[in-house]
Amino acid sequence: MKPTLLILAAGIGSRYGSLKQIDKFGPSGEAIIEYSIYDAIKAGFGKIVFVIRKEIESDFKAFFEPKIASKIEIDYVFQELSNVPEGMVVFQERVKPWGTAHAVMVAKEAIHEPFAVINADDFYGQGAYTVLADFLNKTSLESENYCMVGYKLENTLSDYGTVARGICQADENNFLTSIVERTKIGRNENGDIVNSEEGATLTLQTDEITSMNMMGFSPKFFIHCENYFHSFIEENAESLKAEFYLPFVVNQLLANKTSTMSVLPTNAKWFGVTYKEDKEMAIGRIAKLVSEGIYPENLWT
Repeated sequence: MKPTLLILAAGIGSRYGSLKQIDKFGPSGEAIIEYSIYDAIKAGFGKIVFVIRKEIESDFKAFFEPKIASKIEIDYVFQELSNVPEGMVVFQERVKPWGTAHAVMVAKEAIHEPFAVINADDFYGQGAYTVLADFLNKTSLESENYCMVGYKLENTLSDYGTVARGICQADENNFLTSIVERTKIGRNENGDIVNSEEGATLTLQTDEITSMNMMGFSPKFFIHCENYFHSFIEENAESLKAEFYLPFVVNQLLANKTSTMSVLPTNAKWFGVTYKEDKEMAIGRIAKLVSEGIYPENLWT
């Protein structure tokens, strides 16, 4: 039973200014998602599940299916604001999706094997998929030991604005003890990495373990997401901005000693496209990887 790769691609991308999920970065017009899929296939994943919004379905399928439908099994699920417990009413003015844990939760009916979760607009590196596949191939359907790939904070920043990151703590056996979501991380005028939110500034270390939402789970994780989402939505049904984050669910499971999470460290330099200005940087990095022979000029020929 090969693991599945769940790609979170329902984000609106308001800071980017366009539908970055299908924006072109590779020398043959590849989207960043395509490099994730290429790496996942090479590592031994057996299926791709996209979490998208219904309104982008036709554009999304037209872009990806001609390229990859013959390479690996594909499925789609939809993250909509209406995906809430029966009887719950939310603000009609809300536009923003409910967050990453909600995006995972809506994939429950499409995934019945161990699976990995990634963001659509993040580039993680081939080695990360290899260690994830190795971990998930040893994961039972009932396992409560999950995993995350841990990046060094300094290898995950944008040059063009602040970013949100899950800052992690692990014990001596590389089991995660907590994730704290920091939503405005960047460098200050002195070059230090700081988090500035709610009127407070916190200096962070360059080698802090950072979660980029690249995690691995057994199907049991869906049940935990559903349970915690019920209480979340009861408290936040009238909020325009509150989000149900993956780190929130993981932290609750760790605190309650329900589950454990192994940290799989990497020295890889992550990159992504949070801002429009990130695009040229990402194009340059991919071009360099192609020139080094890590990826072909055209991924699918």
